Amino acid sequence: MPAVEARELFAPLGPTYDRVGAVLSLGQDPLWRRFLVSRLPPRGHVLDVATGTGLVAAELLRRGFDVTGLDQSPEMLAVARRRLGARVELVEASADSIPFEDHFFDQLTFTYLLRYVDDPRATLVELARVVRSGGVVASLEFGVPEGLSRPLWDVYVGAVLPLAGRALRNGWREVGDFLGDSIRDYWETYPIGRQLELWHAAGLRDLEVRRLSLGAGVVIWGRKS
Repeated sequence: MPAVEARELFAPLGPTYDRVGAVLSLGQDPLWRRFLVSRLPPRGHVLDVATGTGLVAAELLRRGFDVTGLDQSPEMLAVARRRLGARVELVEASADSIPFEDHFFDQLTFTYLLRYVDDPRATLVELARVVRSGGVVASLEFGVPEGLSRPLWDVYVGAVLPLAGRALRNGWREVGDFLGDSIRDYWETYPIGRQLELWHAAGLRDLEVRRLSLGAGVVIWGRKS
């Protein structure tokens, strides 16, 4: 999905995003975000890309990091600003063109991002550019479960999410219809092996992958060489 379409899709969701996202993920999304942050070594200045309403940024603050949040959606950033106040610098910009110098940040996190960019490889290169050598880059993305869990996941994203979106309205109908195919298409195009190749091509090493909640969430992290 092009970045402009993604921005339009999520623009109406800001006021309800946190609560509905937790419910639709069956309570797992907040746990995944906490695990993501736990992959970073303690202390330092973190750039949280696709910060949205500031959920990861808030967890980073709680763990003692200095935080800058970046997102292309002014509507999402308005919610983050109410949550975080002056404790976090919030920047409206695209992950494809980050307005900071090379090696500016100690670590970097990003959440549910690469499905929405035109060129995941180029975006990863740009993300890695602003991280110092030895710094950790960590990501969270929806996954596609395997084995016995896969049929249940297919039913959930194919039937339950669209019905929930219609009941919730306020922009969630479009997300409910879109999300399952978006996740499935991304993993068909970029299976985990290919994703790790892109991370390596961006200069990221010592890569690790953790599948969470039977594979419905996937965290990848590694160090900039």
